[in-house]
Amino acid sequence: MTHPPATRALLASALSVTALLATGGCSVDDEARPRWFSASASATGASPAVEQPAGSGAALTEAQARAALVTEADLGEPWAPTRGARTWRDGLLKATTEDRDCQRLLDALYTEEPFGSPKGPQATSALDDGDTDAQLHYRVAAHPPSDVDRALDWMKSLPGRCGQFTAATTRGGIQGVEVSDLPLPPVGDARQALRVTLAGETEEGELTYLTVDLAAVRVGEETITLTNAGLDEVYAEVTQQAVQLGAQRLADIRKHGRAQI
Repeated sequence: MTHPPATRALLASALSVTALLATGGCSVDDEARPRWFSASASATGASPAVEQPAGSGAALTEAQARAALVTEADLGEPWAPTRGARTWRDGLLKATTEDRDCQRLLDALYTEEPFGSPKGPQATSALDDGDTDAQLHYRVAAHPPSDVDRALDWMKSLPGRCGQFTAATTRGGIQGVEVSDLPLPPVGDARQALRVTLAGETEEGELTYLTVDLAAVRVGEETITLTNAGLDEVYAEVTQQAVQLGAQRLADIRKHGRAQI
């Protein structure tokens, strides 16, 4: 797949992600889209846990959480501060299904809170890709590590529990949902990512195909949560690189930033 020139500012370092994935024993396999859609294949796989120092144990301040964010300055063009929530958030992600775990996943995609409400300081950034119209939301927040690890284990189980299911939107549309693993670089103390695709059609019969990457990394007592979603191309490399950069930045702030911010 050829990436548009505007994404190269971020993807220039994607080779480092590939190397990390290879070191961690991950593989990236192409997975066919539903036959009635024409879209690029997604990356699947799993990554092992790699323990890193957890720092002093004290929670970050709000200023430190903000300093740990990934922003448009990191991603480069065509990424820019968001212009507002996309219409597909309510139109496609606000949906219901019968299975409890699959419903919990849909709720987490919509609220972008797989671990529930944060227990301490938090900071968020929201960015739009001007070329593909993808939207990336990035959050640094404090959650109890044991709660995070349980939620990450739950996320890891979802490709088996909710690999394929149907969901009904609030507007009555039916969508076919597919859930697969998304490999991440071996960063942080624990991590997990999913690629979720929702295929359906509008009331006018127009086909829709929404891709959502949901990634989470625990670094000590703080957690990074990222969603990268859109109706056009959603590049797994962007998700992976943002996680790699953000986890390293958060680890550095945990180690050094408490005396600086």
